[in-house]
Amino acid sequence: QVQLVESGGGLVQPGGSLRLSCAASGSTFSINIMGWYRQAPGNTRELVAAMSSAGSTNYANSVKGRFTISRDNAKNTMYLQMNSLKPEDTAVYYCNAHTIVVHTTIQEKDYWGQGTQVTVSS
Repeated sequence: QVQLVESGGGLVQPGGSLRLSCAASGSTFSINIMGWYRQAPGNTRELVAAMSSAGSTNYANSVKGRFTISRDNAKNTMYLQMNSLKPEDTAVYYCNAHTIVVHTTIQEKDYWGQGTQVTVSS
């Protein structure tokens, strides 16, 4: 079991910055990939950024050059630094953890935080 708690959302003006945090607890040793997703009203949930346990990263084209995903392994916390925010970035941002556990079988699971609202508006 993995528990995820997001924080750091809020209201910011266009061009501003926010840093989102995702604190993971529980069986964090089983996490292979962590990422940030977002969902705006009327839209599907989309991947914003992801990081593997090996440190590789992937970003949506819409946020490349503006957002940076990082982690602090000692704190089991993942961050999303968001700069040069645009109104189009307005959405609920969700933290995701993908786990793989090998026992007699291989089990893969996804865990989600409750989301944090990011609103970019003047």
